[in-house]
Amino acid sequence: MTDHQEQAVIAVKDLAIYFGRGEHQVKAVDQVSFAIPPRQSFGLVGESGSGKSTILRALAGLDHVDQGQLLLDGEPLQIKRTKAFYKKVQMVFQDPYASLHPRHTVDKILAEPLAIHGFKDIEQRIIKVMDQVALPHKFRFRYPHQLSGGQRQRVAIARALILEPEILLLDEPTSALDVSIQAEVLNLLNRLRAELSLTYVLVSHDLAVVSYMCERVAVMQQGKLVELLQVDQDGKTYPKQAYTKQLNLASQGYDRARIEQFIDHD
Repeated sequence: MTDHQEQAVIAVKDLAIYFGRGEHQVKAVDQVSFAIPPRQSFGLVGESGSGKSTILRALAGLDHVDQGQLLLDGEPLQIKRTKAFYKKVQMVFQDPYASLHPRHTVDKILAEPLAIHGFKDIEQRIIKVMDQVALPHKFRFRYPHQLSGGQRQRVAIARALILEPEILLLDEPTSALDVSIQAEVLNLLNRLRAELSLTYVLVSHDLAVVSYMCERVAVMQQGKLVELLQVDQDGKTYPKQAYTKQLNLASQGYDRARIEQFIDHD
């Protein structure tokens, strides 16, 4: 861990996030620590309510932090994120239909962040980023409702990329898409990371998706980090914890014999 800590582009130290008060208080994130080196794809996996998306939202500045620290390039992140932060770190949300303005064309959606950050070469950047995400130029003046789910998510990825960030926070980026389209978007994200030397933090409930996309995976359960897994070159993880083994089974689909075998051996 020390090696990762020294060169970490993102470090999470003893992070705690609580929701509610008194007897109704819930520890959404409970003393979680990890570090991510530059250009690595790091996964956060767990069932609903495990705290994985809360950590991602905290990194993006969308959720509060009660205890601990979030560091970017070794510097603690302040409560109010700066313009410089959003130029370096961008987020892709789960549902592209909800995250794209319904009355803005693709052109306006992509031009807006450039205008906010004072870029002048708007035309060239829009053409370049549409090419990067393999979105035909004919879609440029269409509205989100005129696009398919996969095309909308390509627009969301293009919007995140247009400021040329170094880090993408990916919140279940394929879970709202048809299964046939999911692989296309995951392959696109893998290609973009290689081409643009990006760092990814990927949240998913599906260990198979995370194992395909990431080199390391933090397994979350009820706010705690229960296991930190390395992913080998074949995309395999070797979990030790029973909870992670169950997640592994779930990601392989329902197989009665396999599940009975797991129950017998546990």
